[in-house]
Amino acid sequence: MFNDLPIRKIIHVDMDAFYASVEQMDFPELRGLPLAVGGSSKRGVVSAASYQARKFGVKSAISGVLAKKLCPELIFVPPRFDRYKEISTKIRAIFLEYSELVEPLSLDEAYIDVTTNKKGIQSASVIAAEIRARIKTEIGLSASAGISINKFIAKVASDCNKPDGQKTVPPEEVLDFLEALDIRKFHGIGKVTAKKMYDLGIFTGLDLKQKPKFFLKENFGKSGAYFYDIVRGIHLSSVKPNRSRKSLAAERTFSKNLSSEIFLIEKLEQIATEVSKRLKRLNIAGKTLTLKIKYSDFSLQTRSKTVPYFISSKDVITEHSKALLFQEKLQNSVRLIGISISNLNTNLNTNQAQGNTDKDVSFQLKFEF
Repeated sequence: MFNDLPIRKIIHVDMDAFYASVEQMDFPELRGLPLAVGGSSKRGVVSAASYQARKFGVKSAISGVLAKKLCPELIFVPPRFDRYKEISTKIRAIFLEYSELVEPLSLDEAYIDVTTNKKGIQSASVIAAEIRARIKTEIGLSASAGISINKFIAKVASDCNKPDGQKTVPPEEVLDFLEALDIRKFHGIGKVTAKKMYDLGIFTGLDLKQKPKFFLKENFGKSGAYFYDIVRGIHLSSVKPNRSRKSLAAERTFSKNLSSEIFLIEKLEQIATEVSKRLKRLNIAGKTLTLKIKYSDFSLQTRSKTVPYFISSKDVITEHSKALLFQEKLQNSVRLIGISISNLNTNLNTNQAQGNTDKDVSFQLKFEF
């Protein structure tokens, strides 16, 4: 199955309840208590929750009001992103002691390719355990890890033994691991797709594997080919240390719901100004503008437009955002609006992964994990 496919040693490290854990580390009086970062205002949204809060169903992206209903004893703290970035930089420094091939996904997770590593350690599992131990000892936080032959399986595996654990899926166990997996656990399959798969009788990786490629393409479009490959352990994306930015966005949640496009224009101009500042600070521009609208019932709508030239100025972003806003009537009163710019002019060389190409490593069952 894996002959002629790249077999790498990939670690996916995922910090455990990162924002909340940093708060509990810095403020000992919060340890062991149900904690939410953000969401304290009437209109607030939870950014992160401690494991003590998650037991009550509190999780990121739910409203602070709902979180408090689920857990009356919940403690809210404001986010401190500068502190989270500081800790994240220290964690990344540990990764870089083992390999230059580190691809951050966010402040709290990253891929590390240790196929060839600076320490000369043969076992990727040993490296992952060592990294996790150092994060705990040197920084004071716990992390979980997944180890396998590619990024997709490593990321799925990192969720298996959370918190403060790790899971290794060596080459000879990949297919059995994927076949037994609930499709809701597959990275890239969200709630809507999972429901559609359930309706089609697809509940596990084995069910998914039994569907022919044409069937998956017919029902899931371009994603069908992706699903066909990943359930067979095929995922060719290499770890890219110079991962280029895909988009840039800013959004605002309003203190009161707004029900008219006219009232939203002032807010749009403010958001466009912020997006323009960020684009110019990074010296980038984009061709696709997306307007995000979240209504009072929490339903979400996006409207996009692609232009034949790169844009970054506040006035141009505002003009196109207004056009999208007036494109169709609002479905309800609005609680949040956002603008994102994608299709950026960040034409970085995708082969910068220092020799980490699809032909780097041939398949061997004795490849130590």
